[in-house]
Amino acid sequence: MSVLDVTGLRKVFGDGHEAIVALDHVDLQVEAGELVALLGPSGSGKSTLLLCISMIVEPTEGRIRVNDQDVFVDGQSRVNVRRYRRENIGFIFQSHNLIPFLNARDNVAIAMELNGVGAREARRRALVLLDYLELGGRAKATPDQLSGGEQQRVAIARALANEPRVLFADEPTASLDTERGFKVMGLLKKIAKERSSAVIAVTHDERMIAGFDTVKRMRDGRFVADGGGAPAHGIEHGGNDETSAEKGK
Repeated sequence: MSVLDVTGLRKVFGDGHEAIVALDHVDLQVEAGELVALLGPSGSGKSTLLLCISMIVEPTEGRIRVNDQDVFVDGQSRVNVRRYRRENIGFIFQSHNLIPFLNARDNVAIAMELNGVGAREARRRALVLLDYLELGGRAKATPDQLSGGEQQRVAIARALANEPRVLFADEPTASLDTERGFKVMGLLKKIAKERSSAVIAVTHDERMIAGFDTVKRMRDGRFVADGGGAPAHGIEHGGNDETSAEKGK
């Protein structure tokens, strides 16, 4: 069952002779528990696709469905956009974007508090998430007391705070060495399989793509090649070897 179903998505910036087609009728289906890589050069449309799916940028045309709910159809939003993002979308940013004066627990808890969870309950859930990511012993550390890898895991915990159905990761291994990159990939795989989330990562990191279930390559706003992933060294593969091309038939 597809958690995310994108059909004919198009995004045009500007108009007339100056119009730039950032997305050109993109189709994408992602199932629960699936880990998908989006690869391509700068300007290929990868980031625009994520921004449109999350409704940070409104598409020009096409259809977006998440968890069997229409989000965007025929040029119009069908949801309360802020609520949709809070309840359905998690983002792992390359720069982590942790609040420097909050400790790890509170950096995670604040995402829940903004979604209406009481402070005490949010902190309890935050500790559970940090334990899940093997950071329970670092809950009271502020970002400047955490290593780069630990900061990234806090950012992942925050992205999971409201149990999103779709999780986006922006270049999650770009600043890491190979060993740490594999560890992050292993975490994303674990999250996808154990939490039945659709996980989509934008990456330029060819070292890591074998750890994905599906690889989609973009150029000029379109998918130009794709293929099923295979286990990377140090990463356990979940066993979904169906290629995206086959799924689209």
